[in-house]
Amino acid sequence: MSSSSREDPLSERPSRARGRRPDDGPGITEVVEREILSSLFQPIVELSTRRVVGYEALSRGPRGTPLEPPDRLFAEARGAGLVAELDAACRRRALATALEAELRSPLTLFLNAEPDATVTLDSLEAWCRDGDAEPRPPVIVELTERALTERPAELLGALARLRRSGWGIAIDDVGADRRSLALMPFLRPDVIKLDLRIVQSRPSDEIAGVVTAVSAEAERSGATVLAEGVETEEQLLTALGMGAELGQGWLFGRPAPLSSPLPATGRRLHLSPASEAEDDGSTPFELVSASRTIRHSSKRLLLKISRLLEEQALAAGEATVVLTTFQDARRFTAAMAGRYARLAQATAFVGVIGTGFASTPIAGVRGATLDHDERLAEEWNLIVLGPYLAAALVARDHRDDGPDLDRRFDYALTYDRELVVRLATHLMHRVAPAGGPQSAAAVG
Repeated sequence: MSSSSREDPLSERPSRARGRRPDDGPGITEVVEREILSSLFQPIVELSTRRVVGYEALSRGPRGTPLEPPDRLFAEARGAGLVAELDAACRRRALATALEAELRSPLTLFLNAEPDATVTLDSLEAWCRDGDAEPRPPVIVELTERALTERPAELLGALARLRRSGWGIAIDDVGADRRSLALMPFLRPDVIKLDLRIVQSRPSDEIAGVVTAVSAEAERSGATVLAEGVETEEQLLTALGMGAELGQGWLFGRPAPLSSPLPATGRRLHLSPASEAEDDGSTPFELVSASRTIRHSSKRLLLKISRLLEEQALAAGEATVVLTTFQDARRFTAAMAGRYARLAQATAFVGVIGTGFASTPIAGVRGATLDHDERLAEEWNLIVLGPYLAAALVARDHRDDGPDLDRRFDYALTYDRELVVRLATHLMHRVAPAGGPQSAAAVG
């Protein structure tokens, strides 16, 4: 959960310090440089036994100052361009405080990562590897869907390295934004945290959609579902009915300093190992052709298939990701731009890749450019991925002369979800950060 969640009492009521003068207490630069921070910890419990399995660290600024509440603290850091530095400092403080309190396995420590500061996750690797003399708790890093949509390639690389160091991943506030449902397969979370309104609100079609999508992902991946915002016995029953195994909320405890001694724990949480399917540089067509029959056709048929997949993505809606390689940006015609603008409005994330693409070729669509000599520049791929839809059309150009619609391709079509997720992740690694240096450039 984010540091400004309702679970955090300081973030849901006005601070007494808000009325103080701006010069009352250290400024944000001094707070970050001197790390004038503290951490509170909220218990996470096993719902069936109510035994504590871990704690989420929640950050505070200097006590009794305008920067004590986490929302004000991070707002000031954002205004000063210091979010990444503050984010890393908060995690260092939380880790140090947890070690001082002798928080150990099987208890798990949950740490937040701000969406626009996820590159600082690399700083955690050194902590993971820094000697074996001091016992350390297992750690799960919490992310929101914005972390992936902001800087896909950098985040996925950082998460892969963290997993190799033995850390786990949680996706936070699931259901607050339906895009989180589409992005779960990319993050491969060990824990899926249901947004507090899912258990605190009356059942609705929207909530039913969230619960079924999360159940499907948890069944496929083995992720553990955690319900946030559990404040009453009735909400506890609701959380159990939604398939949650873990819970967090005022019913079980509010943020506070770690007690001594720490309570007995229910169980150690399972953390997924690093993926064995490491990226070996293969293209989507090469990955699929290694295990699927390759067919041959003209562009006319592939256009019809791609239009059908695009319509399926539109129908699936905002819990869907669409990733396409167009070979060259010149093939991204005005008609295609119109279709992809519609897709961007209707789905969670749309990415287009090819030579000559800007980082934002049209509003709402993320781009990535290729070098002309890359093998991926020879391919036309369309991948659609959502909670209930997984499809990929992969094709390689014969480079024929003649009319465009008569161009020949080798191609394959797959609905194998595991393979589609791998292909989609491969392409997501290529997508440029939001607001990159070419974001205002026109498509060539």
